[in-house]
Amino acid sequence: MLEVLTFPDSRLRVKAEKVTVFDGELARLAEAMMRAMYDNSGMGLAAPQVGEAIQMVVTDFNAPDHNPATRCPKAWVNPEIRERTGEMTTEEGCLSLPGFRALVARAESVTVVYQTLEGESRQENLTGLDAVCLQHEIDHLSGKLFIDHLPPVRREMIKKKLTRQARSA
Repeated sequence: MLEVLTFPDSRLRVKAEKVTVFDGELARLAEAMMRAMYDNSGMGLAAPQVGEAIQMVVTDFNAPDHNPATRCPKAWVNPEIRERTGEMTTEEGCLSLPGFRALVARAESVTVVYQTLEGESRQENLTGLDAVCLQHEIDHLSGKLFIDHLPPVRREMIKKKLTRQARSA
């Protein structure tokens, strides 16, 4: 079982390295990340959130219904957003910032290029909540958290609360 890191853990701010080896170890990490994502009721999880500084994200855009029969897990290796269009504001939360949610503006549609766990190159167009989720997870690969999109006063307030919580835990 992988542990999901929580703020203020400094590993959440590390810039992830590109994946160059596509092997069984990478596939096992993706599978363990998916289990951790489901165990924590998430829609997505980035490798840096479990202490692995590599460019890999797992998602399941069907996860909010919590029905194992409709699960659709996916690994995105070396994902890169090539195009962003429109804007939408949604309430976001994060497994690494438990208990905090905030309104964040992101692109409504994105075009993403990535590789599969086997190293095959792919491109996808996502819209709505799926696009928002993937943008959120890709931010983690650059050491960015959703609170970094908030106004400075709100961001600092949340950071202070999370730091106090971490000290008292």
